[in-house]
Amino acid sequence: MAVLDTTRTASHAGLFGGLFKLFGTVAAWNDARMTRKALSQLSDRELDDIGLIRGDIDRITF
Repeated sequence: MAVLDTTRTASHAGLFGGLFKLFGTVAAWNDARMTRKALSQLSDRELDDIGLIRGDIDRITF
């Protein structure tokens, strides 16, 4: 039977936590960038089919 001790703190949690947060921020920015690019390449008719207008692109990716 395995036991997980949740009372112990990691000494490098601050450093690794900061790196994971930075990685997450960069990944989210890149996802938003790729989404904006893909939506920008759609025609107005295609955007209308999914219920968007061209002005919505920047609003929904932030």
